[in-house]
Amino acid sequence: MKSLLITGAASGIGAATVKKLASKKVFFTLTTKSNLKGLESVKQFAENKGAKVSYICGDLSDKAFLKELVSLARSSTGNIDQFISNAGYADKKEFGDFSYDDLNRSIQTMTLSFSEIINLCIEDFKKSSCGRIIVISSFVNKSIGLNNKIFPITAAAKGSLEALTKTLSFQLARNNVTVNAISPGYTKKDGNHSALSQNEWDKIINKIPLSRLAKPEDIANLVNFLISNEASYITGQIIKVDGGLSLL
Repeated sequence: MKSLLITGAASGIGAATVKKLASKKVFFTLTTKSNLKGLESVKQFAENKGAKVSYICGDLSDKAFLKELVSLARSSTGNIDQFISNAGYADKKEFGDFSYDDLNRSIQTMTLSFSEIINLCIEDFKKSSCGRIIVISSFVNKSIGLNNKIFPITAAAKGSLEALTKTLSFQLARNNVTVNAISPGYTKKDGNHSALSQNEWDKIINKIPLSRLAKPEDIANLVNFLISNEASYITGQIIKVDGGLSLL
């Protein structure tokens, strides 16, 4: 049984990934900041598929919580085999509007938490026979200004995550551990939570070559491939899943 640690697992891409990967061969450790109801629903789905699940709520910007999270994940099987770093959020405040604290929160939640988790369990991946690390990045550090919208502090966090992905992939290649990032385009959210208005969404959808938002399952399908043996020769890549958005 392999052990998977997934952050941001209560909804969206994280939840879809858990549901895609759930089987009797998997022990999940799942986390979210505060969406306990969503996390419990995902846990129940995975357990119905035969997976073992532990879960915990907490703030990824808190180093003490990160140590607790890694300890919980390691306690399941004695080792952490795979890590899917999905937690994140979009912030559309522009220069002149965002503060130092806004930027720091973005970096802490996405970039520094990833780095700290890797530092805490890098030896686990090295020992694993199926070591895989996947970062869920974003298009916002690439397709700048689409529909006259920019996401400076989210772009900063995701851009640095992609840099860490490439350097980590090089470092762990000798241990047969693959490290890749997925860069989704605009992706359908659960419920009404969104950084954009419906009118803004409509304008964006009209510009996407495939004329629709990504579904969380579109991203989860690629995660499923990248953690498999079939993807064992793919590492250090930033793979776009954006319906052709990057063609614009």
